[in-house]
Amino acid sequence: MIKPLAKLIVALNGNVKGSQIAAGFAWGLLLGLVPVELIWGVLFLLSFLFFKHNQAAKALGLILFKLLGGLIAVPLDLLGWELLHIEALQPAFTTLYNMPLSPFTRFYNTLVAGGLVAGLVLWIPVFFLGRLAIFGYRNTLAPKIRENKLVKGIKNIPFIASLGKAVAAARDEL
Repeated sequence: MIKPLAKLIVALNGNVKGSQIAAGFAWGLLLGLVPVELIWGVLFLLSFLFFKHNQAAKALGLILFKLLGGLIAVPLDLLGWELLHIEALQPAFTTLYNMPLSPFTRFYNTLVAGGLVAGLVLWIPVFFLGRLAIFGYRNTLAPKIRENKLVKGIKNIPFIASLGKAVAAARDEL
């Protein structure tokens, strides 16, 4: 658990492009909103194999949104129900259901449909807000944090010291 967090800290404070970190968090959002089904595996493989983004940020976003899953399940379920009951889309859903592998994605499940649509719709705003947040962090907050006396004292706590060593090791790997 410490190593991915250390890699994210290195990425935030290093030369990693802010857009890669933001894209990783946005992918984590999408994967966190979709229940673990075949469609989740397909999305995970797509994100892992074909898109360049920060894997630690994706892991953080995935964990965060999976933990929030209980709080957002009802709105996602309602969104999926509304989507699956749009009369104009019924022929497309019927055709999709009759295709060989698509029923295994469980697209017809209200939670899967709602999570997928919400994740796809929120992906772009989360990406741009993430880029903005990373820019703000790097230019204003990070220098203040480095010079804070409290932060310098906290670095002596054993867990924080081990995290610092992991960050240094992660920095050396890059």
